[in-house]
Amino acid sequence: QVQLVESGGGLVQAGGSLRLSCATSGRTFSNYAMGWFRQAPGKERDFVAAINWSISGSSYTTYSDSVKGRFTISRDNAKNTVYLQMNSLKPEDTAVYYCVAGPPPPRPRVAIWNSYDYWGPGTQVTVSS
Repeated sequence: QVQLVESGGGLVQAGGSLRLSCATSGRTFSNYAMGWFRQAPGKERDFVAAINWSISGSSYTTYSDSVKGRFTISRDNAKNTVYLQMNSLKPEDTAVYYCVAGPPPPRPRVAIWNSYDYWGPGTQVTVSS
């Protein structure tokens, strides 16, 4: 059974940092795209970041404009884990953060939530002002 489990969420003051982890099991994810979405109360689920494979086989990362320069996505295939390092956090970053995984989508679909086959249950991140 395929599972994605997020951890590392919590309460942090504005300007602080958190590192989210997403541990995977049930299959090999090394050739899958992996990413993060988030959903704030009363809002739609938004794309945060993804690490994907191009047609040529090279890895590339994509970020939403709202987190570019502050967040960094990375993966450790040996540990079957993807990370999201979040720096300079802002109150507007408060949300439930979801890890996603799936066969590499075409580049235009990387930021679309239903491009991914697997989702974790989410971890809460709260940034106080």
